[in-house]
Amino acid sequence: MGIVTREEAIKLASLLRKDGRIIVLANGVFDLFHPGHAVYLKEAKAYGDVLFVAVNSDASVKRIKGEKRPIQTEEERAFLVSCIRWVDYVFIFDEENVEKVLREIKPHFHAKGGDYTPDTVPEREVAISIGTKTVIAGSEKIASTTDIIRKILEEYKCNQDE
Repeated sequence: MGIVTREEAIKLASLLRKDGRIIVLANGVFDLFHPGHAVYLKEAKAYGDVLFVAVNSDASVKRIKGEKRPIQTEEERAFLVSCIRWVDYVFIFDEENVEKVLREIKPHFHAKGGDYTPDTVPEREVAISIGTKTVIAGSEKIASTTDIIRKILEEYKCNQDE
């Protein structure tokens, strides 16, 4: 359990599936870990026996969020996610979405956060094509890294020289 390579995750998922375990895949950037992330992962785990979490690589975060992100490295973000008790395996992926990861891991469930609906999940069609059920875990977005960054900048802009 813990952080594994993508290749190890693929092999583990195959073995666990053969053993009859229900596999859930969650994914995200997890740049500044906050309560919304914890709720998402806790609820994702409730759908199965084993929770794999795919964490976006630094390069993919830059492509998605811009050059100033991520704040924490992929290794730091993966480590923090791996410390959450509901998470079984964490690996890093380099694409902007998890379509390829879904095909490789073949989870029973693909959990997305509350900022999605089943119809707005970008990987929905791929999930359907491989027999993976898409589920929404967590409620509407409780917080976001962007909101946290904005609050820090607003609250501390006068004190930047201290």
